[in-house]
Amino acid sequence: MADSYPSSRNGDATSNGGPNGSSPSLVPTTNTANTAGAGLSNVIRKKLMGYVGFANLPNQVHRKSVRKGFQFTAMVVGESGLGKSTLINTLFNTTLYPPKEPLPPAAERPKTVAIESIGADIEENGVRLHLTVVDTPGFGDFVNNDDSWKPIVENIESRFDSYLEQENRVNRIKIVDNRVHACLYFIQPTGHSLKQLDIEFMRRLHTKVNLIPIIAKADTLTDEEVAEFKERILADIAHHNIHIFQAPTYENEDEETLAEAEEIASKIPFAVVGSDKLVDTPDGRQVRGRAYPWGVVEVDNEEHCDFVKLRQMLVRTYMEELREYTNDVLYENWRTEKLLSMGVAQDSSVFKEINPAARLQEERVLHEAKLAKMEAEMKMVFQQKVQEKEAKLKQSEEELYARHKEMKDALEKQRIDLEDKKRKIESGRPLTPEKSSTTRKKGFLRT
Repeated sequence: MADSYPSSRNGDATSNGGPNGSSPSLVPTTNTANTAGAGLSNVIRKKLMGYVGFANLPNQVHRKSVRKGFQFTAMVVGESGLGKSTLINTLFNTTLYPPKEPLPPAAERPKTVAIESIGADIEENGVRLHLTVVDTPGFGDFVNNDDSWKPIVENIESRFDSYLEQENRVNRIKIVDNRVHACLYFIQPTGHSLKQLDIEFMRRLHTKVNLIPIIAKADTLTDEEVAEFKERILADIAHHNIHIFQAPTYENEDEETLAEAEEIASKIPFAVVGSDKLVDTPDGRQVRGRAYPWGVVEVDNEEHCDFVKLRQMLVRTYMEELREYTNDVLYENWRTEKLLSMGVAQDSSVFKEINPAARLQEERVLHEAKLAKMEAEMKMVFQQKVQEKEAKLKQSEEELYARHKEMKDALEKQRIDLEDKKRKIESGRPLTPEKSSTTRKKGFLRT
């Protein structure tokens, strides 16, 4: 039976029995409330009276993660000219996308949605991140945008297929996770509501990827227009039952963390302005932003746009949660549907933790049910045999009764005939009447 030990946030190095002291003793506690409902009734909770050392596990995980590095794949979707490439460069403070040159009027435009991936290894304070950005040029740029979401859905599912194939290999040492962990969907700043293309795209993809809606080029709207536009977007999303990524909250979080999560959630959809160029402000500062005749829009100023909150959610706070939700929920749901469609079924009892006593009780109940079923079947067969035997006996009885009646009638007839003959003998009459001779002898004449 395993023991579990609660650890304090500050460690136990200052409690009785330090790391170099005598071995600590364990004192059992009586914390048994709600353990039956949680399935922990068999766990003995004990309090440490000295330092053991497993409180250092987070540091071990940290060292391993830093040594291994991280992978993250983000997809950007939106119409051309909404600043997708600029925002990616601004988010990760590096030039992933070079400046794009506009096509000349005579150049041939693409007729389908393309899928382009760009990867980069970036490092910050000794932490390495392999970043992959998936771009979708051509989305929403055609006269007829029907089914323009199909190449994107196929690309996401092909990445799921690739990961599933790697999981099924004999050698799974080197598994590359190229699944899309977040999809930044850029919404045109119309100020009205979501277009039908926006709704259809999010409806098709919200079960396969973490959707993060973004209002592009928010500096074209006033603060009041941004607030009203956000309300309309959230109303459309709720009406169509579209699931977008929400910052998760955990138990025992401090007030500052909860307030930060609430503030990030209140900014969705993020109204952002992207710029990787430095501009001079009237007070002499150099900031990333855009300079207009009426002033400067600062990218990193929370009063001007939601870029800081977007970066905080996507990179600084919830990047690992995006990866976990993709792996534990989105990919698992897709994998289950994929295997079921292939005819692969999983026995629900496999890998199921079962209490031996409960298992024995369950087997006993099943055995008793089997015996009861056999008894009922035997009773049914016995009753059926008895009924068949009774029917045969009844038929034989009827046949015997009919034969007895027939023989009785024959005897009665014989008795009546004998009595008739007896009366005739007693009266002197012949038993058979004499025949009168009416024939004439040939050769004699009547006198």
